[in-house]
Amino acid sequence: MSEELVLVSQEGAVRTLTLHRPKALNSFTTAMHSQLLAALEAAAADHAVRCVVITGAGRGFCAGQDLSDPAIAPRRAASGKLAAPHDQPDIGDLIEVCYRPLANRIHTMPIPVVAAVNGVAAGAGANLALGCDIVIAAKGASFIQAFSKIGLIPDCGGSWLLPRLLGRPRALALAMLGDKLPAEQALAWGLIWQVVDDAELPAAAQALAQRLAALPVQALAATRAALDAGANSSLDDALANEARLQARLGRSSDYVEGVSAFFDKRAASFTGR
Repeated sequence: MSEELVLVSQEGAVRTLTLHRPKALNSFTTAMHSQLLAALEAAAADHAVRCVVITGAGRGFCAGQDLSDPAIAPRRAASGKLAAPHDQPDIGDLIEVCYRPLANRIHTMPIPVVAAVNGVAAGAGANLALGCDIVIAAKGASFIQAFSKIGLIPDCGGSWLLPRLLGRPRALALAMLGDKLPAEQALAWGLIWQVVDDAELPAAAQALAQRLAALPVQALAATRAALDAGANSSLDDALANEARLQARLGRSSDYVEGVSAFFDKRAASFTGR
């Protein structure tokens, strides 16, 4: 049997995916990529799942790409020294095969995705977290755009996310300098949603996810799409998109239930997906 690199658990309608390479700070291998993408696809297809939480085992969330993974491990010459640049693996292939599908899957999930960052989130691990809908972090957590230190650029969607979340000056400084950004500073800059005491993170993330799961998740996924589209469109285009989305959502069972609950002065029970 293959090693379990992503642990899957469920509490009510919330499914938790735990990256499980704790001795390597949950750094990515192609095998872990495959298991995480499969777990996300399974959650997207399962109507019993209304929210996903991604977290890490042990003392880190995800340290980014494992440079010793065979798909990317630097090749060596007969002398034992690193081979010439043109003989090194094509990292672009790794992005196309692993990181692009992962970032796109998270960005198009039909349900909300929460990142519970329990320690260091570096490189692709930082951008995996930031690509989720809501990020909650432990006080001891940190975010590091470590790419420049090995001559690369932010990936896993980082080049798209950072300027939108932080603005160009801070995005460039973080990406170029590769400095550690503590969780509380990330909160102050609006990069993440919430910071809690380290010991409280699992319970706080679960409570947040359960709250999201009780909401009309079809509308939440449409909200994500509308805000992302609106950031790159004119006001008139955004208004037209709002009309299209509201036309679809206004004929959903969740809309009928929400309005009925409002008139009946009771809590709504949303079941749409």
